[in-house]
Amino acid sequence: MDLASRYKGVVGLVFGDNPSSNEDSYIQRLLDRISNGTLPDDRRSAIVELQSVVAESNAAQLAFGASGFPVVVGILKDQRDDVEMVRGALETLLGALTPIDHARAQKTEVHAALMNSDLLSREAENITLLLSLLEEEDFYVRYFTLQILTALLMNSQNRLQEAILTTPRGITRLMDMLMDREVIRNEALLLLTHLTREAEEIQKIVVFEGAFEKIFSIIKEEGGSDGDVVVQDCLELLKNLLRNSSSNQILLRETMGFEPIISVLKLRGITYKFTQQKTVNLLCALETINMLIMGGADTDPGKDSNKLANRTVLVQKKLLDHLLMLGVESQWSPVAVRCMTFKCIGDLVDGHPKNRDILASKVLGEDRQAEPALNSILRIILQTSSIQEFVAADYVFKTFCEKNREGQAMLASTLIPQPHPTTRDPLEDDVNMSFGSMLLRGICSGETDGNLETCCRAASILSHVLKDNVQCKEKALKIVLESPVPSMGTPEPLFQRIVRYLAVASSMKSKDKSKSYIQQIILKLLVTWTVDCPAAVQCFLDSRHHLTYLLDLVANPAATVCIRGLASILLGECVIYNKSNENGKDAFAVVDAVSQKMGLTTYFSKFEEMQSSFVFSSSSVGPREDHEPLTRTATPSEAEIEDVDVAGAMDKGNEDHPMLISLFDPSFTGLVKSLEGSIRERIVDVYSRPKSEVAVVPADLEQRSGESEKNYINRLKAFIEKQCSEIQNLLARNAALAEDVASSGRSEQSQGSEQRASTVMEKVHIDSIKRELQETSQRLETIKSEKAKIESEASEYKNVAAKLESDLKGLSDAYNSLEQANYHLEKEVRSLKGGEDPMEYPDVEAIKEEVRKEAQKESEDELNDLLVCLGQEESKVEKLTAKLVELGVDVDKLLEDIGDESEAQGESEDDGDEY
Repeated sequence: MDLASRYKGVVGLVFGDNPSSNEDSYIQRLLDRISNGTLPDDRRSAIVELQSVVAESNAAQLAFGASGFPVVVGILKDQRDDVEMVRGALETLLGALTPIDHARAQKTEVHAALMNSDLLSREAENITLLLSLLEEEDFYVRYFTLQILTALLMNSQNRLQEAILTTPRGITRLMDMLMDREVIRNEALLLLTHLTREAEEIQKIVVFEGAFEKIFSIIKEEGGSDGDVVVQDCLELLKNLLRNSSSNQILLRETMGFEPIISVLKLRGITYKFTQQKTVNLLCALETINMLIMGGADTDPGKDSNKLANRTVLVQKKLLDHLLMLGVESQWSPVAVRCMTFKCIGDLVDGHPKNRDILASKVLGEDRQAEPALNSILRIILQTSSIQEFVAADYVFKTFCEKNREGQAMLASTLIPQPHPTTRDPLEDDVNMSFGSMLLRGICSGETDGNLETCCRAASILSHVLKDNVQCKEKALKIVLESPVPSMGTPEPLFQRIVRYLAVASSMKSKDKSKSYIQQIILKLLVTWTVDCPAAVQCFLDSRHHLTYLLDLVANPAATVCIRGLASILLGECVIYNKSNENGKDAFAVVDAVSQKMGLTTYFSKFEEMQSSFVFSSSSVGPREDHEPLTRTATPSEAEIEDVDVAGAMDKGNEDHPMLISLFDPSFTGLVKSLEGSIRERIVDVYSRPKSEVAVVPADLEQRSGESEKNYINRLKAFIEKQCSEIQNLLARNAALAEDVASSGRSEQSQGSEQRASTVMEKVHIDSIKRELQETSQRLETIKSEKAKIESEASEYKNVAAKLESDLKGLSDAYNSLEQANYHLEKEVRSLKGGEDPMEYPDVEAIKEEVRKEAQKESEDELNDLLVCLGQEESKVEKLTAKLVELGVDVDKLLEDIGDESEAQGESEDDGDEY
């Protein structure tokens, strides 16, 4: 099938095979003149007419798509020498791919430009043909070709990307256009920006072709942030190349460095004059820098190391100074720029101890007006009229204090109350005020005028200072604030002052919904402060009105879901972190108050409501993009840049302010979720082990008259056993009831009381059986241990008996032998005493003679043995003498010397004996 029949077939399926409109016939005549005309001028005029008709009519675009593409593509292939015809063909293609104004087009009309783009991009050869035209010398040929490729990219992105990748030197030709004349360069820049948005392979090739050098060369040529829209396109292309790519970021860092992108932030000329395009360019530059700060994609193996390296190098290149100048010192800059600047500062110090220390040491201003940068940022938070700027600056303190105990201690050490001013002086009048004093002044600023906006902002900063730091929490508990009117009030702790402001905020009937976040932020501070801090719980419960007010706030139907949920969490913290044994302030008293006020089922339902609320469900998803991607085709207006539509979000049925999504970050929502589980477990434990009270002993337990001690003890024992059994049953009932209530959600509240009661009774019965089984097992173990002990003792006794029996037998044998010997002796004595015949004694002389003979025989045997040994030694001496003679030794002389030494030794031994 040829190209013409393919185009006709596709269009015919949609519009039919017999188009009869005037546009169709007119287009056919023009195409016929172009294809079959003999005069060059006639053919050129025909293509000019075709281009104008196609650019103005949707029907003409459809008719051209049906049969015109083969003719125009043929001109581009075969008539390259006729520049006017090539120009006309390219303009006609561009008109066929450019959408007609839809305001004039009918709704039932088909999108002709989209269909034509699909038809042209189906053949990869067409894309290759267009790319080859970029090498033509004619300016308009290259210009129209780039515009056609951009139009194809808008409508058939995937096909164009694949075709460019498969075309030899396709990307290289586009990159060469960046060095062309300004108009062509700008079109090529826009095309590359769209091509690299999601195509990773194209991004790699573009970087390999030297994109970084060319981008920064164009930015420098156009004048940085003061340039026109071309700078924005350059920054958009740079963002596409750096987004989620650690390798490209490393390449930029190690080749050109980060100085060119940082230089875009430098303010030039009249610094307080920010045009709309300059604002957009600054936002693009800040977003690009933030990509470098955040590192590569999560899947990159070296993301963390690359992120830390980027942050270190950026601070070394004085990025922090430029950000502070742009966001803090240049208060005339647009709000969106300042907010993005604060976000970059926060990300720059997040998890980087060295950068945090550098930020803490920064000082802004000169001479007497100089003050630490953190103080300046705090002043902006307390004074700005923009909620977005407050949230962005608050993020700086959040990241600065996160896991930074030294930094928190440094800020907390400045929490020193200042005397109340006699006149109302604004904060900006005293730049020498310390951070903590300014923060406490901000907390107390709403005392007189009833405006707690500044107070809640200061409370948000204080929550960052105290988070996960027990030392800072205990230090803040010791702060005592004076009353605004000393003669009418007494000093009160800072913690109790904040609780009082919470009550004041709940009593204020504010009609401005944009200020409906004050209570939530104060509650966030109280929840953060109370975590792992029993002293804070004790301070809260020191006033009985606090517990009563908090119970009313949880049960208040007029409060938002978030307020009721956070108040419930604060109540639960008064249980799990309660170390008091004082009556009315211990954990049991709090649980009992909750149970009497609303019931545990209703209380636990506040947790589920809060978790499903708009604020908490949105916070768990993660951070959102503050702005849509800024492109040349969709440049935001100043109103869109300045602020987000808060009222629109609240009109959708959200009771809580959307700003809370940013302040209630995933770390805080995770803390609340973990506290919820701990609160449930602790309340079950408190109900299972109720508070012990002094019991009154009934009078009938006294010993009765005439009752023996044994009977009295037995009666008391039976009474105690009965009471223990009843107490165990009650404890089991309490535990089962508490577990049932704790695990019940909102869906279980509709179940009937009979079903719940039966469930509780079943649990009680099961617990009773478990307890009996446990007692039986314990008894069995006791019996087994006693049996083993008895068997061990029996074995020991048996061994002792056997030993004693053996000893007794030995003694008996010895006694018998002694008896026999004694009998013989007595018999001899009787014979001697009674004159009986003398006993026959052995012949002593014969025995002596026999012994002498045996001794002589033994002596002769020993003498023979000695003679044998002497003979052996003499043979050895003879052999040794012969050997010595062979060696030339005088044997006689040697024997004489040995004899002399033996005599000398004998004399010394004799002398020693005499001594």
